[in-house]
Amino acid sequence: MTDQPGKQLLHLVFGGELTNLDSVDFRDLSKLDIVGIYPNYATAHAAWKAKAQASVDNAHMRYFIVHLHRLLDPQQS
Repeated sequence: MTDQPGKQLLHLVFGGELTNLDSVDFRDLSKLDIVGIYPNYATAHAAWKAKAQASVDNAHMRYFIVHLHRLLDPQQS
């Protein structure tokens, strides 16, 4: 996805330890790592990549990018 210059498209980056590798159920919701909210996909991806690489030794740890702008305005592409 490419962002339009000057357009604010919010993205949330978060992660946590999964109960198993076949689902997206977190082991402990109180220990979710909320990395941050970013104004575009490029900066969110950079934050996601850094966290994912830092946790590579834990196979159950997963980080995700949520496209908040799609939730806030479903008509927007």
